[in-house]
Amino acid sequence: MKNVIFISPNFPTNYWQFCRELKNNGMNVLGIGDQPYDELTRELKDSLNDYYKVSSLENEDEVYRAVAFLTFKYGRIDWLESNNEYWLEQDARLRTDFNIQSGFHTEDIPRIKYKSRMKEYYKKAGIPVAPYYMVENLKGCLDFAAKVGYPLVAKPDNGVGASDTWKIENEDQIKNFFDRRIEGVSYIMEEFIHAEVNSYDAIIDANGEPMFETGNVTPMSIMDIVNNLDNSIYYIVKKLPEDTRKAGRAAVKAFGVKSRFVHFEFFRLTKDQEGMGKKGDVVALEVNMRPCGGFTPDMINYAHSTNVYKIWADMIAFNRSTVFVGKHAYCAFAGRRDGKNFVMSDEDVLNRYGEKMKMAGRLPDVLSSAMGNQMFVAVFETKKEMDGFYKNILECKKAN
Repeated sequence: MKNVIFISPNFPTNYWQFCRELKNNGMNVLGIGDQPYDELTRELKDSLNDYYKVSSLENEDEVYRAVAFLTFKYGRIDWLESNNEYWLEQDARLRTDFNIQSGFHTEDIPRIKYKSRMKEYYKKAGIPVAPYYMVENLKGCLDFAAKVGYPLVAKPDNGVGASDTWKIENEDQIKNFFDRRIEGVSYIMEEFIHAEVNSYDAIIDANGEPMFETGNVTPMSIMDIVNNLDNSIYYIVKKLPEDTRKAGRAAVKAFGVKSRFVHFEFFRLTKDQEGMGKKGDVVALEVNMRPCGGFTPDMINYAHSTNVYKIWADMIAFNRSTVFVGKHAYCAFAGRRDGKNFVMSDEDVLNRYGEKMKMAGRLPDVLSSAMGNQMFVAVFETKKEMDGFYKNILECKKAN
């Protein structure tokens, strides 16, 4: 029986399903989290063989002792995983410290966490990347702007999501960014790409081959959603475009991915852009060596009539899966922002789209900046139907 440590199995709230499928596959599933055991959901408790509570997952010494205790109690740990971007570096350190052979180790972190290093591997995959400058001084920023033009984007080289991301449209804004950036943080400045985000979401086996593939589209900029407190939308595609599939598979090879659930992000140009390509071309954005966040795994299941939690657990247990993939559809997410005067109330939305609706409810505060406050997830046969759904439920009343 393989021993699998799952870090933070209680958050996101849907991740207990990874643990359930591991246990169903005969794994010895050992959770480490900061929530008291009595407060865990019944489903999660039933999905774990043991649970070690720490006061904080941020306390690396305490988490280290938790892994050491579970190793002493159950023997060698075969897998350690959180499937969470926030804990990616800590996961790697723990695997290195305890000689856990599966997954990324400390020496792998730079190429999978630093946006500047990611570009090197995207280039190896033959995928264009945006020109960039590693921020050192104001003159360098101004020189870079003079070279590539405005607008620009500046963000932490090692960052999660769209936090602390700046869209810069003139020299005054460059100076403002430079004065207000966080001291001690390394920033990367890039040419702004006019595009929507298309992703390659896949479960990769031990040989670096895809066991399951799909993708999603984010028509709106996550940076703008966070900075402007906009509504949030994205959707799982009914059929993965071949150019996205090709780019995703090439990136898997270039980054040396094995035995992982991945979420690779690409720009799809919305207009011709000099040095980048023609409208519709695929350009590199960044890699995420974990599932797409929030409720995306559930959305993938709804879109493709499957169970990616089990496919992932099968990858760990057997390096193969016979999970059925059925009828394909679009699965749409809409996150409505509090304070907006929507034409349709939450009740109106549920009444109109009830038969299409798969999920609805409030989003945790930790997710709300990027995803909105009130979410709706629905499935549609055609893109036309989905576009109508977005138009209707995000329409606001006109001010008098």
